[in-house]
Amino acid sequence: MNDLVLYIKESYNELLHKVTWPTWAELLDNTRLVIVASIIIALVIALMDAASKFLTSTIYNAF
Repeated sequence: MNDLVLYIKESYNELLHKVTWPTWAELLDNTRLVIVASIIIALVIALMDAASKFLTSTIYNAF
């Protein structure tokens, strides 16, 4: 039981004193970057899906 208590105390101490937390501005910038990247990747995947659907329907309708 003492090991668990020691682990929790050390984890708490590390979170307070050793972890570098981002500033609010950095957090907002990174959030915007993730949102934009997600939208771009979603659009690329949608275009690939549409192209694949078009090609397969063209091939299957040809025969």
